[in-house]
Amino acid sequence: MTDVLDDVRDHYRATGLTERLKTALLAFGPEDQRLGPERLAQLDQFHTRGLAATADLARMAEIKSGDCVLDVGSGVGGPACFLAATCGCEVVGVDLSEPFTEAARYLTERTGQAEKVRFETGNALDLPFEKDCFDAVFLQHVAMNIADRANLYAEIQRVLKPGGRFATYDILRAAGEPHYPLPWARTPETSFLLTEGETRDAVEAAGFHTLAWHDDTDTAKAWFARAFAAGPPPAPNLGIVMGPEFPGLTGNLVRSLMEDRVRVLAAVFDTP
Repeated sequence: MTDVLDDVRDHYRATGLTERLKTALLAFGPEDQRLGPERLAQLDQFHTRGLAATADLARMAEIKSGDCVLDVGSGVGGPACFLAATCGCEVVGVDLSEPFTEAARYLTERTGQAEKVRFETGNALDLPFEKDCFDAVFLQHVAMNIADRANLYAEIQRVLKPGGRFATYDILRAAGEPHYPLPWARTPETSFLLTEGETRDAVEAAGFHTLAWHDDTDTAKAWFARAFAAGPPPAPNLGIVMGPEFPGLTGNLVRSLMEDRVRVLAAVFDTP
């Protein structure tokens, strides 16, 4: 398991990321210029359907002002900053990658959300928080890197307050294997997709009750079709985060999605 964890960490190593972001963002203006979360969505929403998926999931989970939200696998901080700016909540992000955490702190300063958002480097299977800390937990495009789903969902259950909401947006296994390499895994050894039924069983086994369950596959297919028809995304974009391979990795995800090898799920659960 340690070897797999190291492989996942290496996949998201992104050495020198913050400096690359600083250089890329000069396209938007000087270093001291405030940037709204929407302005950064091309490079800090690291999941299918980007900012729209985060906004939809926030509505499904009924995130509100005064909530304290944990974003597990927070990446470079885009969802956390967006939630704080639009919902008025406080957000804590945790990510396995130290370069991602460092970049998230920088981007949060640029969006002016540093008083409401903070980030820590940590493991989703051993969250560095006490029991009953959060009103809601977000998990977007993270679970497919984690084999031990029972522990993942148990940790999320542990840190949620009674009655708290768990909102997930993730890739599911459908028919056959997806095409590798992918944005989250270059080989099958670090990809752990579950089917729809397996996912529901694993989450509910941790003590969660299903509030909303939405197959987002057709919406995701349409979103990718529009994106590809529009041509390469304007710079700066996620290529800064994931490197020159990113278009090919995304292409394999789209191919897998269009061939119904994978599906996309948006779901919300609550705790007893």
